[in-house]
Amino acid sequence: MIDLPVPAVLAAARAAGIARVVTVGTTLESSRWSARCAEEYDEVYAAVAIHPNDTVAATAPTAFPSPPGSGSAPGSGSAPGSGPALTADEVLAGIEALASRPRVRAVGETGLDYYRDHAAPDVQRWWFREHIKIAKRTGKALMIHDREAHEDVLRILAADGPPPRVVFHCFSGDVAMAKRCAEAGYVMSFAGNVTFSNAQPLRDAAAAAPPDLILIETDAPFLTPVPNRGKPNEPALAADTLRRVAEVKGMDVADLCDAVTATAGRIFGPW
Repeated sequence: MIDLPVPAVLAAARAAGIARVVTVGTTLESSRWSARCAEEYDEVYAAVAIHPNDTVAATAPTAFPSPPGSGSAPGSGSAPGSGPALTADEVLAGIEALASRPRVRAVGETGLDYYRDHAAPDVQRWWFREHIKIAKRTGKALMIHDREAHEDVLRILAADGPPPRVVFHCFSGDVAMAKRCAEAGYVMSFAGNVTFSNAQPLRDAAAAAPPDLILIETDAPFLTPVPNRGKPNEPALAADTLRRVAEVKGMDVADLCDAVTATAGRIFGPW
């Protein structure tokens, strides 16, 4: 989460030509914050879920909230052990209640992360399937975190049946993965790492992705795009990522802006 006041983040985004943002929850507490933020600010919409790396912690004793006035979502860096543990069913019921709110437009980040070892793969897969059910029941888009787990993510989507709208957050696949996503109608959201010097395979994937299946995102405060690497990421800097993707696709920046805007409206709208 960005440790800046929300009005300042939104003002910078508006100055960069970005009219709307989707703030993403990764725990029950941060999902509650995202939903409240979306209800407080007209430019903000929310996504809610338990991140695959937080699936074990989700049923541990709850954490102390962040200090009042912090720009970041509560629970993003707090000490554990202040409250009773919830069951997985209780946590998922909380996520589904949030996902049912009008200003919440997606269930995510959910999915699989085989790069880190915060939860066993079978645990992650169970939670992923439960989030897929929530997305279907609530009619919201499914926002997927997929890190070094492409085959299992695609397999589970095919086996369980995807909801009508699926977004691969911070897309990390190669050209072959981009083509498989395109064939399934899945949207690929590219973050600032597509601008990194060592990211040619990711740029090749962006070049292969159909323009109407592309989104641009931040993963803020991480993956800050060139030329601002080393600084915290924020929505305003998504403009740098979009320009780089337009370049690798040989598209006019304005045309890609129009395509991304239309896709965002189709996935997260109507506004």
